[in-house]
Amino acid sequence: MLYHLFEILESQFNFPGASLFSYLSFRAGVSVLISLIISVIFGKKIINYLIRKQIGENIRELGLDGEDKKVGTPTMGGLIIIIGTLIPVILMSNLENIYIQILIFSTLMLGTIGFVDDYIKVFKKDKKGLKGKFKIAGQSLLGIFVALILLSNNDITIVEFDKNLNNDKIEFSELQEVKSFKTTIPFFKNNELDYSEISNAIFKHGDRLLWIILIPVIIFIISAVSNSNNLTDGLDGLSAGLSAIIVFTLGVFAWTSGNIIFSDYLNIMYIPRVGEITIFIAALLGSLVGFLWYNTYPATVFMGDTGSLTVGGLIAVISILIRKELLIPILCGVFLLEALSVIFQVSYFKITKRRTGIGKRIFLMSPIHHHFQKAGYHESKIVSRLWIVGIFLALITILTLKIR
Repeated sequence: MLYHLFEILESQFNFPGASLFSYLSFRAGVSVLISLIISVIFGKKIINYLIRKQIGENIRELGLDGEDKKVGTPTMGGLIIIIGTLIPVILMSNLENIYIQILIFSTLMLGTIGFVDDYIKVFKKDKKGLKGKFKIAGQSLLGIFVALILLSNNDITIVEFDKNLNNDKIEFSELQEVKSFKTTIPFFKNNELDYSEISNAIFKHGDRLLWIILIPVIIFIISAVSNSNNLTDGLDGLSAGLSAIIVFTLGVFAWTSGNIIFSDYLNIMYIPRVGEITIFIAALLGSLVGFLWYNTYPATVFMGDTGSLTVGGLIAVISILIRKELLIPILCGVFLLEALSVIFQVSYFKITKRRTGIGKRIFLMSPIHHHFQKAGYHESKIVSRLWIVGIFLALITILTLKIR
């Protein structure tokens, strides 16, 4: 809204300072500040409201140290993150940008799924919450929506630089935008994978049947990252801190991919209009950091599924939009570890029980952060060390811009 207002003020009235809003860096900086203010100052009001309404966490009895102290801690704190993200985005971004529109819709849809899940847990006193099949159904609908927009919208394009020419001698205005379904493969020299080529290899007239490839891939990515983040949200500050690290890293990729100079210099895919995602990422980053003010040990609020499902899903959608979804196993490595620990634990237990009649476990408890708790590590130490691992993985991910 402010972006469009100051655009009018600059073009029609030459209003002093209005040109600042044309700079992505300025709007991103302001978005971070606004989201921080909202999440820290107004977040306290939301927490007090949750306390008055007795919207507290029903802790499962897992036999972990300190779990009794968490009983009654306000949940649904993901509302702080959602509100702290959407308000700056609406104020500071170009709302006509297709990428911003996709992300706003994704936030609302994922937030609704998480909110319903928390509502059932808190008010219906059902610790299982929303049935898994309904969560997957909602995430699948979002995946279908994102895939169809990518397939049909003519504003979603890329610019391919001619690697046989010196682009310094080319007028960038002469470069042509093309409809393409390429994505980035890390660590490879010609680091691009074209979904259209895969479709053509499988089907005749593959471009017409590309949706058969693209839709399942996007549904899987959104569901996997969203639910993995949900599993990670088991210790104070763990999910929010890791998500902030991941979101910041995605901001680096969105900025470079959306800037034609940096894209040419780094020899990466240039995606017109995708730079506007930086505003959304800045707002999400600010709201996550602000949320940590209340979520670090000992937490005074939990994000709940309202936050964890939403933030994880948004990480997936952003990665898809900036064509970096194949970097997710590296960048979201801790999420992946948490999810795999659950998969391996459950699978091994079932296999051994079927063979011997007694189920055995690989870990003391899953997800793996609970294994470390059972091993005697303090909650805050586990969180801090996993943050360090997250930073390490983020640096490796950024290095893929040049290492290939």
